[in-house]
Amino acid sequence: MSKLSKVALFTNEYPPNVYGGAGVHVEYLSRELARLVPVEVRCFGDQSIQTDNLHVKGYQGWEEMKHNTDPRFSGALDAFSRSLAMAKDNFDADIVHCHTWYTDIAGFLAKKLWDVPLVLSIHSLEPLRPWKVEQLGAGYHLSTWMEKTAIEDADAIIAVSEETRNDVLQFFSVAPEKIHVIHNGIDLDQYRNTPDADLLRRRGVDPERPFVLFVGRITRQKGIIHLVHAISHIDPSLQVVLLAGAPDTKEIGEEMTSGVQAVSAQRDGVIWIQEMLPRDEVIKFYSSAAVFCCPSVYEPFGIINLEAMACETAVVASAIGGIPEVVVPGETGRLVDLPLKEGTFDPVDPEHFARALATQINEVALDPQLREMYGRNGRKRVEAHFSWTAIAHKTVELYQSLV
Repeated sequence: MSKLSKVALFTNEYPPNVYGGAGVHVEYLSRELARLVPVEVRCFGDQSIQTDNLHVKGYQGWEEMKHNTDPRFSGALDAFSRSLAMAKDNFDADIVHCHTWYTDIAGFLAKKLWDVPLVLSIHSLEPLRPWKVEQLGAGYHLSTWMEKTAIEDADAIIAVSEETRNDVLQFFSVAPEKIHVIHNGIDLDQYRNTPDADLLRRRGVDPERPFVLFVGRITRQKGIIHLVHAISHIDPSLQVVLLAGAPDTKEIGEEMTSGVQAVSAQRDGVIWIQEMLPRDEVIKFYSSAAVFCCPSVYEPFGIINLEAMACETAVVASAIGGIPEVVVPGETGRLVDLPLKEGTFDPVDPEHFARALATQINEVALDPQLREMYGRNGRKRVEAHFSWTAIAHKTVELYQSLV
């Protein structure tokens, strides 16, 4: 199919170091691309994997980046140092394809050094994540510069949703014809309905009692604090299961802890699992939940909604970003309007948003026939539109147009 001799993917996350949707994306995209063309993955870590058509190499940061500086700068400086290492290494691929700001500047440099086309996938954008100042301090200005420099020099940009494409056009000087929408995908064999009552019991969840599920990091972006505030309005017959760990900052971690403690003092059935569970266990939680809730305030695509839908679980989510391109209200779940204060990602009325989340969760979770219908329709929608095989073919077609 392909005239390409090799493609190179640059990424922060790659198994076993996956903590977000971008890492999931690269894991499955690289696997599917390797069925069509040789693939080299350069990532953060110490990975060393060699199969017939897939080679993975991890890169360590320069320790000097952490010494004698503001500790908040270490993330951006570490990414910059690893990007230099990635870009300078001997390179024999036809194209370099980067994922997230962590490696965008590596792609920019590789394009200059090795004279190859640069493709960027936009999973999120730094101008739309101002809360990262809390995490990175002024290092946020470095991460935004790396992202902007690479985006505006890229030969092609893949946006994971139409809304993300609009965001790129709003914040960057990019010709519209360079931006291509290719959605995220899902492994339909791995993500399927596989409930496990024994697992729930071991994790402190009553399998006889329906529950609403959250899966994700503790970060402003994912809106988990709003869901915690909604718990007091969620029907007490429903359990609330939070698979939530890896807080972005000490402050949001403390806010999460105090919020869960406060609501747990008011009602039972709030189960917070802070460790990162193996994927097969997460799939079983998706499969067993009455409702999956995605309360994000910023979500370019929201691959977690696909994961829930593939497991035949109804979804209640914020009507923001790329989520409305995935979740069909009244068919696969419910969407909750989320008006934001101008120029921010703070809800205009946080209490109203929390109550609205709870209302939709209650209506779906307490109606077994409705949630079964949403779950069945969700699986059908995922099968029809979001297979990794189709996404890999679209991506290779884009590569071919540039080489």
